[in-house]
Amino acid sequence: MPERLLNVAQAAEFLGTGERFVRRLISERRIAFVKVGRHVRLSEKALDAYVVANTVQPATRRRSRAYYGKAA
Repeated sequence: MPERLLNVAQAAEFLGTGERFVRRLISERRIAFVKVGRHVRLSEKALDAYVVANTVQPATRRRSRAYYGKAA
C-alpha cells in the first residue's frame, strides 16, 4: 500500500499546529517533503519522524536547592 501524502493543512492538523508553522518547517528544510508539480506534500512517516526527533525526554532527577543559591 502506498504511503499517504498530506497537504500542508492536513499536516498542520496532524501536528496540532498552524499551517504557517508547517510552511516554515518546509522552507527551512527541517522536515522531509515531496514536490508534486507545484504542490508540496508531506508523508505521515516524515511527520512521525519529525515528532520522534524533537521529543524531549523528562528530567530524571531534580536539581538540589543549592543549585539555585538557596540554603538547604
